Amino acid sequence: MNLARQIQDRVLGRLTGTITQVETLEPMVSLTFDDGPNPAATPQLLDILASYGAKGTFFMLGSNARRFPQLLKRVFDEGHTVANHSFDHPSFAYLTSRERRTQLRLCESALAPYGQKFFRPPYGNQTLGSWLDAQVLGYQVVTWNLVAHDWLDYDAQRLAGNVAEEIAPGSLVLLHDGLNDSLEPAYADRTPMLQAVELLLEQFCGDYQFVTLPRLLAAGRAIKQSWRMKTAPDFLNRLHYEHGMGHRYSRSRRVSCLPTGAEGAQL
Repeated sequence: MNLARQIQDRVLGRLTGTITQVETLEPMVSLTFDDGPNPAATPQLLDILASYGAKGTFFMLGSNARRFPQLLKRVFDEGHTVANHSFDHPSFAYLTSRERRTQLRLCESALAPYGQKFFRPPYGNQTLGSWLDAQVLGYQVVTWNLVAHDWLDYDAQRLAGNVAEEIAPGSLVLLHDGLNDSLEPAYADRTPMLQAVELLLEQFCGDYQFVTLPRLLAAGRAIKQSWRMKTAPDFLNRLHYEHGMGHRYSRSRRVSCLPTGAEGAQL
């Protein structure tokens, strides 16, 4: 990367940056979980976290929160942070501004009164326009700096190893207690993820505190990066969806316009 691009990215990161990790001297890490709540995996995950005194941040889909309100409440009641991951997981890079704001508002309504003003874009897909829409609605956009790759067919040891190799104070770790869509239906099995979380906690609980995102942010300075990502529509259209058909995409924009199950919703 040339010097001009480095300067440009640094300036954009400060002005329109997305939180990717936290600079802190405290031995703290935040495990974050996307696409839930999931009635099969989330209760087991909560039990594992509780057994190690760990807290996490759950970026939930509004559609799942509506299906499983008692599980949403349990996550909150046990001291974890609940945050917005859209209503039903479209790529924000292909939506209009109105559609993006609808997704955020529908999810916010489904998470109420437990949700906090953090948003993680599905697939990590973000444009400047989608970042601005989130800001207008009062959200801080949060992605990650460590990835377990638990949407692939890896065993627990490999998933845990992907994180363990680079874990450090201030890390934001991407995991999934649900899997809205996957390359193969079998990949939706969350057992390897659950086992990997237990391996990580067993290995690192003596060295790190595993805390919520707000707690981590309070312990240091948020590191923000210029984050622009747009997954190819052909790849998105190959995915298998947990609950029926998902969104369909063209090279210009998403083909379907309303969130699944949102007909008649108050926007």
